[in-house]
Amino acid sequence: MTSLLIRKNINKRIVESQNLEIFWTITPTFILLLIGIPSIRLLYILDEVFNPLVTIKIIGHQWYWSYEYSDFIDTEFDSFIIKSNNNQIDTIRLLDVDNRVIIPQNSQIRALVSAADVLHSWTIPSLGIKVDAVPGRLNQLNFLASRPGLFFGQCSEICGANHRFIPIVVESTNPTYFFSWLKSI
Repeated sequence: MTSLLIRKNINKRIVESQNLEIFWTITPTFILLLIGIPSIRLLYILDEVFNPLVTIKIIGHQWYWSYEYSDFIDTEFDSFIIKSNNNQIDTIRLLDVDNRVIIPQNSQIRALVSAADVLHSWTIPSLGIKVDAVPGRLNQLNFLASRPGLFFGQCSEICGANHRFIPIVVESTNPTYFFSWLKSI
């Protein structure tokens, strides 16, 4: 304290200025509010799904996924991993499934994700999708596949001994093929 009184280079009003401390506490608070309020508003707007073309219910099981299309006709199927075989050329080892999820290209898709037994995570990195599947809870996700093709993913939770063997394959096709596929099931 005596060094503050003896030195001439120290401004005593700045060292113990309550007005300055109030200013540098309140100013960042206002800046955070100016950034935060529009961001939170945008997050809620992006989470809403308006008129999706297809709703898919996705249920995670211990070593497979179940899918339900209930908008048009009640279609349910399970998706299991294809066993590795050295003679198969057209499958990707540990990533291909026997029943793919088929969605129309350039259409809003709503996915309702849940789990039957343990925590899972329905993840497709190339579509920017990752949503947790929690038993007893229904999570909603919306996405859009803007190009045709196959999109591969896997469960990214540690949901059991062989959790890496829960692959996900989404096939994005043109809408006419999608509706003909739905009629054929």
